[in-house]
Amino acid sequence: MRTAPAEAAEPAALAAAEQQQQHRRSGGSARVGLCLLCGLPAAGKSTLGRALSRRLPQRPGWACALLAYDELIPPEAFRTSPSPLLPGWKQSRRELLQCLEGLLRALLTGAPLPGAAQPGWPRFLGCCRREGLLPAALGDAGAASRPLVLLLDDNFYYQSMRYEVYQLARKYSLGFCQLFLECPVECCLQRNGLRSDPVPEHTIQLMARKIEMPDPRKNTWEQHSLILSSSDGISEDDEQIMNLLATALENPEMPNEEDTEQKEAARAICAASAVHQADQACRRAISEAMQDAKGKNILPSEMKSLAEELNKLKAEFLEDLRQGKTLKTQYSDPATSVISSFQHEATKVVNKYILK
Repeated sequence: MRTAPAEAAEPAALAAAEQQQQHRRSGGSARVGLCLLCGLPAAGKSTLGRALSRRLPQRPGWACALLAYDELIPPEAFRTSPSPLLPGWKQSRRELLQCLEGLLRALLTGAPLPGAAQPGWPRFLGCCRREGLLPAALGDAGAASRPLVLLLDDNFYYQSMRYEVYQLARKYSLGFCQLFLECPVECCLQRNGLRSDPVPEHTIQLMARKIEMPDPRKNTWEQHSLILSSSDGISEDDEQIMNLLATALENPEMPNEEDTEQKEAARAICAASAVHQADQACRRAISEAMQDAKGKNILPSEMKSLAEELNKLKAEFLEDLRQGKTLKTQYSDPATSVISSFQHEATKVVNKYILK
């Protein structure tokens, strides 16, 4: 679910950013910050998030809302998919990001909320209502006068997952920071075992091998990050956390920064991620195609030819993706576009062998 960095913000986004900048220059205090709670399942993110959402409105008096991805992404998204090459959870994450952007527009510009036509919106709307966000979004002056911290609780184990939220912060000139909870996998597994609905152990172990910690030295956009050991729990009164949130709110991301080196690094991250995603999906598609062909009693010699042809096709599609030569389809994400096109072409190749 990776998208390349936007070359330029939409006119509405630029207007929103300018409105915020003018508001700050004229002495206004309305600020919005996005804080990502990252780490392995059972690392303590939700516990810390709930504690912060209770504490921040009291000290130092910020409005705060907790948006937990576990609640916002339906469980069936991890079991079903409209296409074997487009996992349901990825589609749900994409829709969730769109819902978040719709809420931000309402908060910042007074634009109408997206409405039920937006995929995933009813579930998102329910969470916003429980968190007391809707009065602020609809123009409640008391709530809008205080800085607002939106806590996003998710694993965010890939750097690119966090980067797409940072893109929203930059697009709308918001504060952005990351709280990464570092916890030994053994501790996470033990805590997870005590849950009423535990995450599969192999999922936690796989995520532990793949998780990418914030690296401010490599990525300037991760400069407002804090890595905390959560083995023994974390206090919501931790001064490091308070200072991080305050710094992010006082230093919103600028949408018009001209940083060629950073842009190139971001493009490289997104391109590598897209190729990896497409490669893994195409491999699964080839495996499924070979199983299907085997069930149709294709000769072993032809099975070998089929495998070679499919792998050659995959290599061609991936090279096109690396070179930026993807076809324009209904999908805006280049990786998804390549995956969809590959599936279509692979089906034609398999049918050629089956119908001989």
